[in-house]
Amino acid sequence: MKLRLYHHPDGARIAYREQGTGPRLVLWHSALLSHREFAPLVEELEHRHRVVLPDLPLHGDSEDRPRHPYTLDWLAEVVAGFCTDVAGPRPLVGGHGLGAELVLRAVTQRRMAPSRLILMPSAMHRAERDPRWRRWRMAARLGAVPGLDRLLMHGARAALPPSAGVRLSARADPAAGDLVRHALAGAGGNVNLARSWSRLVRRLPPGPRRELLDAYPGMAMPTLLLWADMDAQHPQAIAEEALDLLPNGLLRIVPGTGFLMAYDDPVCVAREITAFCG
Repeated sequence: MKLRLYHHPDGARIAYREQGTGPRLVLWHSALLSHREFAPLVEELEHRHRVVLPDLPLHGDSEDRPRHPYTLDWLAEVVAGFCTDVAGPRPLVGGHGLGAELVLRAVTQRRMAPSRLILMPSAMHRAERDPRWRRWRMAARLGAVPGLDRLLMHGARAALPPSAGVRLSARADPAAGDLVRHALAGAGGNVNLARSWSRLVRRLPPGPRRELLDAYPGMAMPTLLLWADMDAQHPQAIAEEALDLLPNGLLRIVPGTGFLMAYDDPVCVAREITAFCG
């Protein structure tokens, strides 16, 4: 997959890869990972879709300079701008974890209007309860302290070793270790990244997003809630609560999968996406 760059109007850069033929399908990964989270799906999807895998800001090869605001609204604006520029005014868009939350935010703020929307496990309208993400948020605040910024980024690779990726897979897929290794490959000593992460976590709103419960009924586009049955931090009840309010929602459970659904069962995940997108 060839590396490409999208330049947002304010100068932020989003790195992405694409492969396949057909309508473009944009998939946004979860926090602390990279576009490689969805790499196992490419072989299964590329004959029906042009699969587009971007790196979120502060991830992979994308923007990490601390001159940007790094608020959730800014991130949603960048996500929406990318999707519209790369995949057109009515894109096929999906996301997992933080990626899903930003896509959802962009949709509810009317920054973009996908033709179809795929939401994989995330907190959605609830408060995030994943202890890994919460610990990272606490540590990342130290990135604003001179001297600690460089130390923090060296420590990040030790705190999230490749074995942590294997544990995120319900089937203990060894390839998940390479995913985490790649995601943090450029973190060591990256002062810009440390300061940017500190800015982001200080701007993340605490608590649940109850306003989404009022926004779901207005989301008329077909929406697939593609959920794992072994992700303890994002139980099926989250998707069921949203499903009751979405006017055109569909819930599909992929059995035997955990946080890294695309690694646990890429064939089943891709089959559900293809059946939904047509």
